[in-house]
Amino acid sequence: MAVKASTQPIEIAALKADSFGRIALMRDGRGVFVRRDLTASPWWLRLPAWRLARREALALRQLAGQPATPQLLGWDGVRLDRSYMEGDAMYQRPPRGDVAYFHAARRLLQQIHRRGIAHNDLAKEANWLVLADGSPAVIDFQLAVRGRPRSRWMRLLAREDLRHLLKHKRMYCPQALTPVERRLLKRHSWLRDAWFRTGKPVYRFVTRKLLKWEDNEGQGPKP
Repeated sequence: MAVKASTQPIEIAALKADSFGRIALMRDGRGVFVRRDLTASPWWLRLPAWRLARREALALRQLAGQPATPQLLGWDGVRLDRSYMEGDAMYQRPPRGDVAYFHAARRLLQQIHRRGIAHNDLAKEANWLVLADGSPAVIDFQLAVRGRPRSRWMRLLAREDLRHLLKHKRMYCPQALTPVERRLLKRHSWLRDAWFRTGKPVYRFVTRKLLKWEDNEGQGPKP
């Protein structure tokens, strides 16, 4: 007699825990997946944790079927389940000199932007994966913005996403930067300047002083 696969999720490994919840690698009858559990967040951060998770769920729903991004498996307001992609964070497996990786990463960004999604957090190497076959993937859409791809606002956010990718390319594959890409890196938008003057100091105070995060833009755990 065949044994029916268990539908009760079993935790395989804890991947990350912070003030906005706990992320774990899970397994059930569907296979392996990643779960963000908001019950692990303190009560006073439950609302912002919910907003971030909801934002990610909406972005992933809009990206349904998009290769090299997580697929939304479930969101009930407390737990968010998404597909698991086997790979390493960029800082764990740097694509040094890998021109093909950065060409593919730019194409992936263009596809995401055409879906009406700006990631908005691609300065973090932890949000770029190097998959088992060496190709790129993007994760963690908690700060993603949805909108009309051709709107002025979304085009500005898409440009900032691209600038962050080019910063990584400058770090790991500088010889492949084109003249146009070098000019783009030198041109700072008003959004970037406003963030560095106002938003970033507040962000650093909240995350490093109040929440005691040690994660930086170049490192982080591997989901």
